[in-house]
Amino acid sequence: MRTINTDDFKITGPTKLSDLPTFIDLKATKDKIKDALDETREALSDLQDKMYAHNRYSVLVCLQGMDTSGKDSLIREVFREFNARGVVVHSFKTPTSAELEHDYLWRHYIALPEKGKFAVFNRTHYENVLVTRVHPEYILNENLPGIEAVEDIPKDFWKKRMKQIAHFENHIAENGTIVLKFFLHLSKEEQRQRLLRRLEKEKHNWKFSPGDLKERSFWDDYQRYYEEAINETSKEKAPWYVIPADDKDTCRLLLAKVIWDVLSQHKDIKYPELEDKVKDNMSFYKNELANER
Repeated sequence: MRTINTDDFKITGPTKLSDLPTFIDLKATKDKIKDALDETREALSDLQDKMYAHNRYSVLVCLQGMDTSGKDSLIREVFREFNARGVVVHSFKTPTSAELEHDYLWRHYIALPEKGKFAVFNRTHYENVLVTRVHPEYILNENLPGIEAVEDIPKDFWKKRMKQIAHFENHIAENGTIVLKFFLHLSKEEQRQRLLRRLEKEKHNWKFSPGDLKERSFWDDYQRYYEEAINETSKEKAPWYVIPADDKDTCRLLLAKVIWDVLSQHKDIKYPELEDKVKDNMSFYKNELANER
């Protein structure tokens, strides 16, 4: 199998999505790729257990991508070996009336992971500079001061939002949350094929919505706004990784490897030491349990 350098997918400077691959050949069979994923997710599961005991860091995994990019199945496969108490998945859909009574980051802030745990955001706070940018009329639902119509949205509105998001991520990173953001980079042709499969395979019919085709018509707009958001907000403490997503098995392995590589750099994550008093009496405790009747 080709050696995977996860830094190859990290955005560290201005980039164009059209220049980045949607497919990468790992020079391996599907079985070998799945075996590599199995090894990586087991290692991540062990590390998460250690992180839970350490109780100093939390991990926020942000997943963004066009419809059919494979976010749901990726979550299922990558985090399958995790202890259920150690990972929580949040799927952010259209804001509820209660959520709209708060600022746009509120619902994301209250879903942040506790120390020792992972949270996976399936669609994230970036929807507020992506979907709302393609459909600016959605902003009117937020009842913002001075904005009564789309024409009232200032030209610098989106730039300001991206700065707010970057500040939000920097704040939580400085307080112990390891932030990892992934864009699942899918080609338009692969999306077409996946939408067709939803229509052709009865067990996948339920996933299809006519709205998928409407959003597909905005493909170029979404690509432009994703590119701008990634360039504006890929920071040292909250980097973006653009993961080729045309092959689902490869995508899952690459993403899992990124998480592993980043977390492995935190050498201070370890099981807590027992108190000296407990250590000194280990033989006593063992004997007490062994001789219990």
